Amino acid sequence: MTTSSPTRVVIIQPSLAKYRVPVYRLLAKQPGIDLKVVYGQDPGIPNVEPDGFEGSFEPHAHVGIGKRRPFVWQPAQLKYADPKHADVLITVWNSRWLSLPLAARKARKNGVRTVVWGHGYSKNESPRRAKLRRRVGLMADGILFYSKTVADRYIADGVDPDNVFVAPNCLDQEPIQAARQAWQSDPARLDTFRQEQGLPDDADTMLYVSRFDPANRVDLLLHAIASLSESRPNLRAHLIGKVNDEATRLQQLAKELGIADRVIFPGAIYGEDDIAPWFLTAKVFCYPSNIGLSVHHAMGYGLPVITGDNADIQNPEFEAIADGVNGKTFADQSAEGLAQALDEVLQDPAQLEALSRNALSTARNDYNLPNMVSGITRAIHGQ
Repeated sequence: MTTSSPTRVVIIQPSLAKYRVPVYRLLAKQPGIDLKVVYGQDPGIPNVEPDGFEGSFEPHAHVGIGKRRPFVWQPAQLKYADPKHADVLITVWNSRWLSLPLAARKARKNGVRTVVWGHGYSKNESPRRAKLRRRVGLMADGILFYSKTVADRYIADGVDPDNVFVAPNCLDQEPIQAARQAWQSDPARLDTFRQEQGLPDDADTMLYVSRFDPANRVDLLLHAIASLSESRPNLRAHLIGKVNDEATRLQQLAKELGIADRVIFPGAIYGEDDIAPWFLTAKVFCYPSNIGLSVHHAMGYGLPVITGDNADIQNPEFEAIADGVNGKTFADQSAEGLAQALDEVLQDPAQLEALSRNALSTARNDYNLPNMVSGITRAIHGQ
């Protein structure tokens, strides 16, 4: 009796982000898969150590003319497009990676199944960029998307559905749920936190947790709060993130709008147990634009998410938000629309409770590690 060898899978990514480690760890546990993750160094995403899977740091080079180096050359893409090293190669899908087309050709010639993995679109899209991305994608045996919406768009444009796969992006809910349950099981501790933060029981608190970036349009939230200040005297916002130039600008804007006493900037908070009470004492999570994995963090605490309605300038995680079901969308870039959305959600306790319940269900049942790993596994096996 013979036993088949495991499928050797190599995943190549720009970095090894902390939030991605649980995904790879679970993937490495799947029967018949021998996983290796190869990663470089992304200036915006610090690397962490591999945990529960084999990892290899193999740096890539940024190339270009003069000071502009918009392109990437990753020798590992060519190295692992070889049956000596891999049976399946899953690699970042980015048309700026000049080594990718060559690696795809080499892999096809050598019989190594190739899957490109990415968003499938750019927030600064152009016809030329979209055409090039599609051409590179079609060189692979499979295309792995984070979003079913984008995957369906490619299928409608003629891409073979048998070559299209979806791994819905997510966060590991285990530490989130552990922190949530620990705080909720100790009401006295949560009451002490409220008192320390000067939060009355009937406070209408909005939460934002992320990097402060102009693209996130937190200024819209400040203008919305100012417009609602008279009708909602208990309205306030907690804006959590590392202090930078954008945070300083927002603090100044809050002063100019006369709402500095309603807007708190606690700074960066990293530990799940430390950040949990901020989520649990808020009523809604507001991220006006450019939203990403913060969707799943907020919904993991049962917070409805409010954001703009233009999917083209959001990240794939926007797909998790169902307007009127687990969150609310407003006319993109409109402070007035944001104020109206906030007012509508806060004025109806029964609706707010339903949105909260559905948000928690979305995070726990729909966008979770098993579903994401299942999508990757299907792409590996082409099924």
